[in-house]
Amino acid sequence: MSQSKKEEFSPFREYLHEVIFEADTNEGKWFDIILLVAILASVIIVIVESVPSYQDNFGNLFTVLEWVFTMFFTLEYGLRLYVVHKPMKYAKSFFGIIDLMSILPTYLSLIFVGTQSLMIVRGLRLLRVFRIFKLANFLSQGQVITAALRASRDKIFVFVVFILIVVSIFGSIMYLVEGSANNQFDSIPRSIYWAIVTLTTVGYGDISPVTPFGQAIAAMIMISGYAIIAVPTGIVTAEAMQRAEKLKDKKITTQVCRYCSKEGHDRDAVYCKYCGERLNP
Repeated sequence: MSQSKKEEFSPFREYLHEVIFEADTNEGKWFDIILLVAILASVIIVIVESVPSYQDNFGNLFTVLEWVFTMFFTLEYGLRLYVVHKPMKYAKSFFGIIDLMSILPTYLSLIFVGTQSLMIVRGLRLLRVFRIFKLANFLSQGQVITAALRASRDKIFVFVVFILIVVSIFGSIMYLVEGSANNQFDSIPRSIYWAIVTLTTVGYGDISPVTPFGQAIAAMIMISGYAIIAVPTGIVTAEAMQRAEKLKDKKITTQVCRYCSKEGHDRDAVYCKYCGERLNP
């Protein structure tokens, strides 16, 4: 499709895009607020419906409300596909998939009983609150965290491998130390499970050493757990600080590209940094 053809969208369609996808106008803000209220109400209904006493007394009402919300979200999803220049781009985006998943369970319940409980996925759509109140800074901070995790993945992988080796060693030692005196450590895999639970400071208490030597090893693992927890935190924090330094001078807007439905553009951006198309004037 040529550039000139893309620009032939009717003013009404462009207006709908502004209302549905943006929060820079009063109409867009009110649309998103009404949408969030509907999402929150539908999630509450799904939760309350799972209570047997409420289901027995208000089951029919819950069913009617579920279909009302589903019809509303179906219309909203259809409008989102209608106002973007490339519907498939939006359909395959994160929110596009979530929007579709939020309406499918009700329709699937006509064929498969019980699938309507999956409508709890609508709660993910509450993430749109960031755009409603123009909290665009949260978008940039989210990019910092995502970039930091991506940059740290090799270091974290090495750290996880190291932890697996450590718990395997300690689990084997505890099997040798406690195995004869404590039937709870009846195998190396079970002993490794105990080492993982202890090292992560979870401490379920379902397995515990009884010999003095075993208790001494357990104490050492517990103390080591606090130090080990700080390692991945330090790795990600260091990367996040570097990324934040690079982005601190950038101003991120809530503008959504009409062609690829991507967010997180710089305030002075004229073209989408993801697909290269011109942003809304």
